[in-house]
Amino acid sequence: MAVYALTGFSLVSLLSFGYLSWDWMKPSLVADVATDPMEKSLRPAFARPPHIIFILTDDQGYHDVGYHGSDIQTPTLDRLAAEGVKLENYYIQPICTPSRSQLITGRYQIHTGLQHSIIRPRQPNCLPLDQVTLPQKLQEAGYSTHMVGKWHLGFYKKECLPTRRGFDTFLGSLTGNVDYYTYDNCDGPGVCGYDLHEGEDVAWDQSGKYSTFLYAQRVSKILASHSPKEPIFIYVAFQAVHTPLQSPKEYIYRYRSMGNVARRKYAAMVTCMDEAVKNITWALKKYGYYDNSVIVFSTDNGGQTFSGGSNWPLRGRKGTYWEGGVRGIGFVHSPLIKRKRRTSWALVHITDWYPTLVTLARGNLSNVPGLDGYNVWPAISEGKESPRTEILHNIDPLYNHAKHGSLEDGFGIWNTAVQASIRVGEWKLLTGDPGYSDWIPPQTLTNFPGSWWNLERLTDGLRKSVWLFNITADPYERYDLSDQRPDVVRTLLMRLVHYNRTAIPVRYPAENPRAHPDFNGGAWGPWASEDDAEEWEGGREPLKSRNKKKKCKICKLRSFFRKLNTRLMSNRI
Repeated sequence: MAVYALTGFSLVSLLSFGYLSWDWMKPSLVADVATDPMEKSLRPAFARPPHIIFILTDDQGYHDVGYHGSDIQTPTLDRLAAEGVKLENYYIQPICTPSRSQLITGRYQIHTGLQHSIIRPRQPNCLPLDQVTLPQKLQEAGYSTHMVGKWHLGFYKKECLPTRRGFDTFLGSLTGNVDYYTYDNCDGPGVCGYDLHEGEDVAWDQSGKYSTFLYAQRVSKILASHSPKEPIFIYVAFQAVHTPLQSPKEYIYRYRSMGNVARRKYAAMVTCMDEAVKNITWALKKYGYYDNSVIVFSTDNGGQTFSGGSNWPLRGRKGTYWEGGVRGIGFVHSPLIKRKRRTSWALVHITDWYPTLVTLARGNLSNVPGLDGYNVWPAISEGKESPRTEILHNIDPLYNHAKHGSLEDGFGIWNTAVQASIRVGEWKLLTGDPGYSDWIPPQTLTNFPGSWWNLERLTDGLRKSVWLFNITADPYERYDLSDQRPDVVRTLLMRLVHYNRTAIPVRYPAENPRAHPDFNGGAWGPWASEDDAEEWEGGREPLKSRNKKKKCKICKLRSFFRKLNTRLMSNRI
């Protein structure tokens, strides 16, 4: 058993926060997954297809919403969730691109080749073009489709852009994070460019407008110009509350008594985003959409604890497979829900939105076999049992292998050095290096995280490569049962082996200097030719070797400027 140094927070502390009184769901121990998600599909009896508004926030921690006991004010989210259905057994992915790809495709990362890290700005990579996306299916069903906000699913060629992947319109950023006012993004020293796009063009004229306000205003404009008699899908992927920590001063002033500066700015951003959601909801009512609408709210991953976020009382943070990295804030608000004003403990994963929303839209799922998502609308609307009994959190063969992992530790069937995680029924297994594993309470103190008493730290976790938790009984992952229940460990390892057999090769190409914004007018955007794209997608050679001939013109140009700069500097000296 691991030895813990519990410094400052105990069982009494948890009780004082009110978390241990929660009525956690109790699914079966190790249930079998449904072999065909479409067999569970039930069409709701709506008079006409509903308008769908999907709101995704960025890096918002599990604790950072009012109804989870937060010190951050989120009255709109609290009200919408209270009047709808709160999803308290809802899972997402630990970082940006994976969650977005699984939402858009309804498939696990291992089935799209995006199981490692994120898509970086200079990589010739994007959401695989052979995947039929959620907005494409909704277009087939007669929906007008619009995206506002952060894409982060690749853009190295035009075919990867949102407007080529099923969205009629797009206003937002293509990369992972930008300045909230200037929309500049630097992918390393000197590799900076502008990233705000209107359709497939650079939106230079929008610079200076705070993105949270800009995106909410665009949603209102879309609703005002569309007819509520025709179904509409709007995907609102807020940049908030990802770094950089920026907010209008009037929101920061509300939290002036909060000692920790990062937490203060972060809180302001969350409240600002909450008001943006209020404005979107108001527009739905003003323009006649609300009565036939479904609003889905989801976070994309756990909060970044050293940038103001909090996942308390869950373990871990963004980028980890502990509950603090993968358990999300989620709720559905809709007049169409049959059993409103309740909390659902049905097991739901971000892949489930694809079949759920397509079914709500009366779309056709027969031509997209092999989805990893399930239609969970009956569980959400009527309180029925979820068809989902397990979640593959991920298998990442490229992540740093754990030093103490081995095939022997995995009963000869799984190398426990490989980073992987799976939830089956009430059991959760982690192998390899799951990531930063501390429990971190809300960062309200001025000198956090420097004060040792603000952490509960695992002291010998680095010596392990297998963890097993009963998440129903132990949602905070404090009691590792891998030694006591080797039978369950073996069963879940077999499930990992099963999934790994279905995995496709990882898509994670080397960065290419031709993506530099300097060669694209100072903005991030598509840069590869059709010939380049075909060669790279074929995966025939590593990019570093294939780029040599293609880069010659750029290399010569750079060499010229370096020599010119050297001469100028010599003259000055």
